[in-house]
Amino acid sequence: MSLIYLDHAATTPVDPEVLDAMLPYLRGEFGNPSSVHRLGQRARGAIDEARARIAALIGARDSEIVFTGSGTEADNMAIVGATMSAGERTDVVVSAIEHHAVLNATKTLDRTRHKTTVAKAVGSGEVDLADLEAAVGDRTALVSVMLANNETGVVQPIADVIRIARAGGALVHTDAVQALGKAPIDVRGLDVDLMALSAHKIHGPKGVGALYVRGGTRMQALVRGGSQERNRRAGTENVAGIVGFGRAAQLALERGLDDARRMATLRDRLETALLDAGGGATLRNGSPDRRIATTTSLSFEGVSGEDLLIALDLEGIAVSTGAACAAGSPEPSHVLRAMGLARDRVSSSLRFSVGRTTTVDEIDRAVAAVEGAVGRLRGRTKR
Repeated sequence: MSLIYLDHAATTPVDPEVLDAMLPYLRGEFGNPSSVHRLGQRARGAIDEARARIAALIGARDSEIVFTGSGTEADNMAIVGATMSAGERTDVVVSAIEHHAVLNATKTLDRTRHKTTVAKAVGSGEVDLADLEAAVGDRTALVSVMLANNETGVVQPIADVIRIARAGGALVHTDAVQALGKAPIDVRGLDVDLMALSAHKIHGPKGVGALYVRGGTRMQALVRGGSQERNRRAGTENVAGIVGFGRAAQLALERGLDDARRMATLRDRLETALLDAGGGATLRNGSPDRRIATTTSLSFEGVSGEDLLIALDLEGIAVSTGAACAAGSPEPSHVLRAMGLARDRVSSSLRFSVGRTTTVDEIDRAVAAVEGAVGRLRGRTKR
């Protein structure tokens, strides 16, 4: 039984070209990039090349890219590091639909003199701009709203968020982990100060991320030690992972628009078939108008999302009930609850996310499997 993988929002398979780029740095090119000798300097050159490729993908300067161990670390660096450097401004405003990497990072600040305000979301899956605006004041150091939501795929009204933040004199951070490689990103056009990125969402390796830090933005280092990353993140660099991230970014820049068009077609094919088959008992969560190309969240009335996930897994189909970091949590999706959806609808939801390797045949086989599993589970419930 071949696996049909529809959980690309959780992670993506490493592209063969990315693996090929990494392998030399796991073998003979093992130098420490801080070493002066030629082996170390070749490693340093590889990191510099990767940094340039990631900067090119988002329209940044090379010097504005800071490598981290994950997108989560990048979010923490931005929120805690920038807020701790903001002087008399002590408060943070985030949206209720942020990834836990953002929401839990604010708890570190809440233990000190800092205050976090969580802006509501609306039913479409977007941040409530009126609530956000009411929360931003003269003590706000940072506003953090993601580019695209990891559960619904809904793209946030980031231009309006930035306008509100700038009017209050605050810095802006955005978690772009899900949007990277799926939608064009230009940090200059967006006018953000900080942006979190991750390699494993764009067919790169796990365990490596990056933070865009706009030139001149003050940010305390959270990891202290050596002078790596211009004193912004100490520790010997993960050279192979960084090289893989760079190659994945290069491929995303070359293929991004074509990939996005193809993935949107596949996502829509899956979504339309399941909505039509559901006859009103299957519902889409979030606006269909402003989404990244890969993701849909659907609710199946009368069916436990966890039961459906297990049934599909037994048939070789990998999907998710929501964010991978929340797997095993007894609590329903905080994102869907923040959108005002009823608890039963939230608990009956699954996230489907397609990727570069997804095929039409896999979509059609998945649709048939979902329809069959939903029918069986609903029948069991009625009995």
